[in-house]
Amino acid sequence: MKVLLIPVTPFQQNCSLLIDEATQRAAVCDPGGDLNRITEAIAEHGVTLEKIFLTHGHVDHCAGAAALARQYGVPIEGPQEDERFWIDQLPEQTRRFGFGHAEVFEPDRWLQNGDTVTFGNETLEVYHCPGHTPGHVVFFSRANRLAIVGDVLFAGSIGRTDFPRGNHADLVRSIRTRLWPLGDDVTFVPGHGPASTFGEERRSNPFVADHLIDVA
Repeated sequence: MKVLLIPVTPFQQNCSLLIDEATQRAAVCDPGGDLNRITEAIAEHGVTLEKIFLTHGHVDHCAGAAALARQYGVPIEGPQEDERFWIDQLPEQTRRFGFGHAEVFEPDRWLQNGDTVTFGNETLEVYHCPGHTPGHVVFFSRANRLAIVGDVLFAGSIGRTDFPRGNHADLVRSIRTRLWPLGDDVTFVPGHGPASTFGEERRSNPFVADHLIDVA
């Protein structure tokens, strides 16, 4: 699986174009905006868009989902249904941050912990990781040792928990019980900033490094 990062919105959110190179079918994860950049990447790589995946309902991750789904006639899968209250606020979120207009939408499939999603010949496992938001999910390719983690975890940091229905303890628990068991060798793509590995964050992340948690 090939992953192309497309920074979108003034927040430079890492929208991911996931490509199954065997079939040239693709999925877009977290199309928060700047749809022209996303459609240009799809055309440039000559792939067929099959699905849209969403990690959570914040504006910079999903504001473009409805329009992109309609343009390509593809379904939206994710996040977990506790994100409905964020998606219902999309018009207000876009006005507040100057993003222009975004439509409220209903995903074609709400996801639960333990589900899988597919495109082409690729299968991604779904992990419900609340804390940053209540219905946040992470997508994991076991075959490629790659996780798309949205705003749960960053290189050297973790997601904010001061938004409505955020919870710091839940976020730390999600990282330690849902992400770390996947393996230190897993590379992850965060919602913002550079990629890292779970092993590196367990060693050095100032919020969730193993030695900090163990001492507490």
